Amino acid sequence: MKKNDWKERLGVTYSTNPDFEFRRDDAADEATAPKEKQPLHIALDRRHRGGKTVTLVTGFRGTEADLTALGKMLKVKCGVGGSAKDGEIILQGDFRQKALDILLKDGYTKSKIN
Repeated sequence: MKKNDWKERLGVTYSTNPDFEFRRDDAADEATAPKEKQPLHIALDRRHRGGKTVTLVTGFRGTEADLTALGKMLKVKCGVGGSAKDGEIILQGDFRQKALDILLKDGYTKSKIN
């Protein structure tokens, strides 16, 4: 039985080339570097947030699942809300020092406050 994969190719335009072969862009996520080698930067930000203060943790290199797990751990230990996407973790409020202490205790030795 032929597999219907047309739903996976909805964004592909028609090709008149008889040798055309559809290739998926299955770019693998970058492997997560060890905690000791993650240069995380912690900064305070107010831009484009309606005057609200947030703590940004940037510089994470790795998979989205690992970023989400680190973001969840920071949010739980700081007791605040936030999000983790696009390689950065956002914590609501000024938690620079607390986030640095948590990261250093967890093994992220190259973390620093900007």
